[in-house]
Amino acid sequence: MRVNWISFSTNKHHHIIVKLAVVVLLLGLAFRLFVAHYKGFASDLESPVSEKVQVRAPYVEPPVLVGISENEDHIHLDVITEKCDLFKGDWIPNPSGPSYTNESCPWIENHQNCMKNGRPDFGYLYWKWKPHDCQLPRFNAERFLELMRNKAWALIGDSISRNHAQSLLCMLSTVEQPVQIHQDVDSKSKRWHFQSYNLTISNIWSPFLVKAATFEDINGVSTAEVQLHLDKLDKKWLDIYPSLDYMIISTGKWFLKAAVYHENDVIVGCHLCPGKNLIELGFEYAYKKTLHYVMDFIKTSKHKGLIFFRTSTPDHFKNGEWHNGGTCLKTIPAKEGEVKIKDLNRILRNIELEEFEKASAKVANNELNLKLLDFTNLLLSRPDGHPGPYRQFQPYSKNKTAVVQNDCLHWCIPGPIDFWNDVIMEIVANG
Repeated sequence: MRVNWISFSTNKHHHIIVKLAVVVLLLGLAFRLFVAHYKGFASDLESPVSEKVQVRAPYVEPPVLVGISENEDHIHLDVITEKCDLFKGDWIPNPSGPSYTNESCPWIENHQNCMKNGRPDFGYLYWKWKPHDCQLPRFNAERFLELMRNKAWALIGDSISRNHAQSLLCMLSTVEQPVQIHQDVDSKSKRWHFQSYNLTISNIWSPFLVKAATFEDINGVSTAEVQLHLDKLDKKWLDIYPSLDYMIISTGKWFLKAAVYHENDVIVGCHLCPGKNLIELGFEYAYKKTLHYVMDFIKTSKHKGLIFFRTSTPDHFKNGEWHNGGTCLKTIPAKEGEVKIKDLNRILRNIELEEFEKASAKVANNELNLKLLDFTNLLLSRPDGHPGPYRQFQPYSKNKTAVVQNDCLHWCIPGPIDFWNDVIMEIVANG
């Protein structure tokens, strides 16, 4: 019997094809059932994953700007925050710390460069000012520079004004480093220019705001009484006054120094000048006279810029003063009521508030923009923010028990004084 191999092979081939087709069909059906079942139980997992990807996909890692950690710090630039007393509040923890360091800012003078000088604790850097009844946005350096495009600022006063100028420069330097374009022969008055914004910031050394001749060294040691002219404004700030769009004027503690007072080019009295056969008028007389004269000039000047008058700042010397062993050893802010303002600081502040109130009652009628910066209470509770012994480099490197001069008047940079800029920007932007 002859077998038809061709027919058998063809039939076998067809049979295999049919089997394969059935298998493929069954596998396809099973796969569709499996996929449908999988999507059913996996849908709850895919949804958040998908949302997470959509949120994260456009995210770009921001530059590290320490000091912005909580939601209230991220207030939109166009939102006007609610009005409140910006000068009454508390210091609250700020885990992210300042927006700059002593290494990122070249404008810090050695006496306030606490980190460089070896201060061992850093807790004083991790607090921020929080007004009682509103949110205070953190200082936005880029926005400030935009607002101040083609403007001129001046911070006029004593070493606390210089302290503040350094703080402001450091915060603005996180966006652009300024160029120093001027300094006087004593390197006490300086001017900087932010080229991209055509903004100039001047720090004018005028510790009395009126004409004065002083005779002391860098450590504040005097060899003679100050010669103080109570009726002549200091030309160092008077000459640039008309060109300023914004200024912060202040004075204070220098009036506590021994001084001889002049009016109409005649000696009228003194403060702390025994043996000179002069009338002891006291510093209160000179301070009232000076501030009244300064305010009288401002209110009649028809100046169109914004003028801030800042109150003097408290010191925290304990067990002595600047030259006789006073110290400030605190490392955390004081609790409410723990620190009381000293009598001399209170007297200065009361005179400041009195003279400001007199002036502000009159300037309202001639459209002069005069505002008060009363930072006294803001800094009263920060005895931890001063350089203390770290006003000098490594004060205990040779002798751990060395007796060194403490600075409990000025402020570490970075430090609490940075938050003046938060308040000032809020007033400038929304006030």
